[in-house]
Amino acid sequence: MKNAIIVPCYNEANRLKFDEFSTFLKTNPHFLICFVNDGSKDNTLQQLQTFEAHQDRVFVYDMPQNGGKAEAVRNGTNFINSKYNLESIGFMDADLATGFDDYTMLVDELIDNDLKMVFGSRKMESDANVERSAFRKLASWGVGLMIKLIIGLPIKDTQCGAKVFNPGIARYIFNKSFMSRWLFDVEMFIRIRSLYKGQSMDFIKEVAVTEWEEVEGSHITWQDSIKFPKELLEIAFTYNVKPKFNIMIPVLKTSRNIGSAQKAA
Repeated sequence: MKNAIIVPCYNEANRLKFDEFSTFLKTNPHFLICFVNDGSKDNTLQQLQTFEAHQDRVFVYDMPQNGGKAEAVRNGTNFINSKYNLESIGFMDADLATGFDDYTMLVDELIDNDLKMVFGSRKMESDANVERSAFRKLASWGVGLMIKLIIGLPIKDTQCGAKVFNPGIARYIFNKSFMSRWLFDVEMFIRIRSLYKGQSMDFIKEVAVTEWEEVEGSHITWQDSIKFPKELLEIAFTYNVKPKFNIMIPVLKTSRNIGSAQKAA
């Protein structure tokens, strides 16, 4: 059985470490990699296609128009999941901010414990080698507080860019498009919560990464960051508030109909 890694790429021509990807594939014959070109404006696609031509277990999925990380991951996951009988499927960042050692550790946790989802965490161990800018630390704290309130699960880090799934749950999670281009991880946890309810943490696991490095050239700008609270509120309304409101409407209509019938009688 194969294990698939989805790598979303947008203008990554100067950051792709093809030597490291090649070495990983040579030493891990049960893995394959699907790069998703997310409408890059530089020569990322050409570089990916050249790399694909010289590798047996590399695929390139091209999205002509930029759709954001959420759509890139979703399209790549559904593409590979439909082609292979996989043991695991997940995604990691193109800049390898979380490395292969940590990623394969997540895969082992998923398979050995028969879980549905295992995800990396940069906040679980104080001795982990995590390098972040002061701005990112502050933004992460504020957004993280909102996320905890929205998802209602005891998770410390929803946004680490390394996550692994059982292929079946991946079909469920990635079946529909996400609302947010960058905060789709939050939506993934809400979708899992909607499926497993109060037992969600029995099927998923947060695992501390040993290393994580903020690589220069991140596509998340401060302009994106200031939009995150608004996007989180929209996610909260769509997934948490709106369903309850839709349930209440038939009840209110029924009450009104009963009241009308009683008056008529």
